Amino acid sequence: MTFTPSPTPRNVLVIGGNRYFGKRLITRLVTAGDRVTVLNRGSAPPPPGVEHLVADRDDGAALEAALGERTFDVVFDQVCYTPRQAATARRVFARRTRRYVMTSTVEVYEYEDAAEPVAESAVDPLTVAVDLELPWQDGEFAARHYGEGKRQAEAVFAAGGDFPYVGVRVAHVLGGADDFTGRLAHYADRLRAGEPIAVPAPNRPATYIGVDEIADFLFWTGGQDFTGPVNAAAHGPLTTEDIVAAIGAGPARYRTVEVGEVSPFSFRRSYGMDSTRAERLGFAFSHTRDWLDDAVAQTLPATEGDN
Repeated sequence: MTFTPSPTPRNVLVIGGNRYFGKRLITRLVTAGDRVTVLNRGSAPPPPGVEHLVADRDDGAALEAALGERTFDVVFDQVCYTPRQAATARRVFARRTRRYVMTSTVEVYEYEDAAEPVAESAVDPLTVAVDLELPWQDGEFAARHYGEGKRQAEAVFAAGGDFPYVGVRVAHVLGGADDFTGRLAHYADRLRAGEPIAVPAPNRPATYIGVDEIADFLFWTGGQDFTGPVNAAAHGPLTTEDIVAAIGAGPARYRTVEVGEVSPFSFRRSYGMDSTRAERLGFAFSHTRDWLDDAVAQTLPATEGDN
């Protein structure tokens, strides 16, 4: 994607954005000439050329104090994980932004097990029940209910009407030397050691997207006028075997697990998303075969694989 200067630079806020595709989104915004503000807890400085605000987004009063009288054309919320966080953001930004883009997740479809890729209508935020009394402030609880937290956060924004809202449901992200998840390294380590890879039975494929492509998509979404949920996924679902083959660090052995923990990117149910809506709106997604090998090479040190 080419980032040409905006004819009218926008005032843009990114909540979070310290790492991975959030950093890439900020780079794209700055390159396009937007006036960018980053708000986080101060754990890491933003890149040069942006304004930095420090606040805990869970604390509504602190958030309002940090923002002062600022208003924004677009807010990108990279770190909204619970309906409580969404409710705070909805209240604080009700008169501060013309567009709100929340980074959601494929995990909102965790209860959908369809043979075909699922469209956004499979989980309509307006039909999702919200329970603000659950212990969302407990990090362990929120992590265990990641998909539910995102689903309810979407529902809070969708029910409001305080500002135009988009929920970008992001497929599993691959690529980048700064991938902090360790998921590809998990496979490389086992392949080098000759250890079996734990997979469920059956082991379903899933949809993926490259780290740069999701940054491109978020940037593009900020400049559109559609609202509601939208899936973001490259064409070509991948199996565990596809990913292991791309790593190529040695012969693979698999161990089937009926109950219990399995390797990352191994799924008991299908995580396929239909990206038709985004493409009809004007964004053309890539195919995983065009970048999977490069994504693995970017993520793993050269000594870990033969790619």
